[in-house]
Amino acid sequence: MNRLLFLCTGNYYQSRFAEVLFNSLASGCQLEWRADSRGLALDLTGGNVGPMSAAAFKRLVAMGIDCASMQRFPKAVSAVDLHAAHLVVALDETEHRPLLRARFPEWENQAVYWLVHDLDKWTDETTLTVIDSQVRRLVQELRKNPVLGAGAKVR
Repeated sequence: MNRLLFLCTGNYYQSRFAEVLFNSLASGCQLEWRADSRGLALDLTGGNVGPMSAAAFKRLVAMGIDCASMQRFPKAVSAVDLHAAHLVVALDETEHRPLLRARFPEWENQAVYWLVHDLDKWTDETTLTVIDSQVRRLVQELRKNPVLGAGAKVR
């Protein structure tokens, strides 16, 4: 089983939504990939209530996706997490590349970066719609080429 790691700042909203959606889609098409998610800077986030953003949770449930991993609390990324992944996707290059550079510099150029802004720039609807589209595109790409490794440019 190949491992995919989604990264965002707090592992509460963007990366959690991507993880749960990816796993649901991958399972549905028997893709040999499993996603997990972590936060690059849980120490910089504030105001997160509960295990997952209410907007992300509601959107997943509305899509018919409801699973146990939606109940776990955010987790900080570690070097072990990064090394275990076959593919690392950071959801907002403008925010997450500097965090990756500062905290795990050897991984800055090995991650794939998307451009999915957080709530300071986009609405929930826009953010979740773009993540949905990007995850679906990634699933299709991995179905065509299931052995992509870390650093592969999947856009």
